[in-house]
Amino acid sequence: MNTLITIIGICLLNITCSSNYVNACHDDPPDNLKDDLKVGTLDEAGIDPDPVLEAVRRIGSGKYGEVHSMLIYREDMLVFERYFQGHDYQWEAPRHYGEWVNWDSQMLHHAHSVSKSITSLCVGIAVDKGFIRDIHQSIFEYLPDYQYLKTNENQNITIENLLTGTSGLLWAEWSAPLSSMENDQIAMWFHEQGPVDFVLGRPMIAEPGTHFIYSGGNIELLGVIVENASGMPFETFSEKYLFEPMGMDQAEWSLIYPTGEVEAAGGLRITPREMVKIGAMMLNNGAWNGKQIIPSDWIEKCKYPFPACRDIHIPGEDLFDMGYSYAWWTKQIDYKGQVIHWYSANGWGGQQIIVLPELNTVLVFTGANYTRKVKEYKIFERYLLPALVEGSI
Repeated sequence: MNTLITIIGICLLNITCSSNYVNACHDDPPDNLKDDLKVGTLDEAGIDPDPVLEAVRRIGSGKYGEVHSMLIYREDMLVFERYFQGHDYQWEAPRHYGEWVNWDSQMLHHAHSVSKSITSLCVGIAVDKGFIRDIHQSIFEYLPDYQYLKTNENQNITIENLLTGTSGLLWAEWSAPLSSMENDQIAMWFHEQGPVDFVLGRPMIAEPGTHFIYSGGNIELLGVIVENASGMPFETFSEKYLFEPMGMDQAEWSLIYPTGEVEAAGGLRITPREMVKIGAMMLNNGAWNGKQIIPSDWIEKCKYPFPACRDIHIPGEDLFDMGYSYAWWTKQIDYKGQVIHWYSANGWGGQQIIVLPELNTVLVFTGANYTRKVKEYKIFERYLLPALVEGSI
């Protein structure tokens, strides 16, 4: 009888702690990889471990589709880090599922539209270094090879309009799957004259600065503007001024258009720990290890919605009433009478860098929910938020 009970117990343990995730059922501190990320424990950071571990169990059971990683940074420490099994990204494959892999801290992950937020930071650096004089300049001042596309309608588009999604250029990125030529982000890849020609050839449907349209095309223009302003390739600029100063030696721009431009809107591959570094730098008002990487006033512009960019619903995610500014998403919620504000970099499939200033916390997720609803924010609201708020009381 005792043997039978033992066997049943082992089976139940295997069900609860499935092979779909690693170290899921106990509170192990992250490994110290000597990558300039200090490590600690949930307890040291004042976080209740029980809801966090329950979130991991739910993720491992498949309740939230394919989540590949979940990391928590608080009190200047990485205090929680879990990786799961799942598919690498492959655009042309069914459901965009490539090879099945065991994700870990050393593996690069496709960031998708988190790239947009990183590109925004590069623009902030370019302004700070004097390469770009003013974000209120016309974009055509930095696009000398494309003057033939300037019209009375689009000549007043500014760099800030590109950063805030208010260029006024027609763009269809949310109305068609990212496997379809009906999606402008995909159609742009097959445009023989390249992304800039494609984007600037779109019709104007609103006055610049007045109407939000989610547009990877806007961000592609920003990447070229940084190149032209600085006189160096965008990938070289980002490595010199952002990745190297932050010790991000694995981050890479992996998608290059046939005409040579970096896909600044979605081409970044990065490790989850490097995503944590970006979030920690944002949390610290643009500073990393005592060095100012991004001007603090640029960080402020990322935190709160641009006037024309409020009350947005992100399709494919449980996110309503969002704001947008400088290619970062913003939101404010009320949790048991406490107002909590966050801003985040969001990428297709469940890539997230969530910065919570009031809670001194950064959360990072990666995943592969490309053809199903992304639910990382459900994990945040149901498990992580109670752990962060109530665990710290």
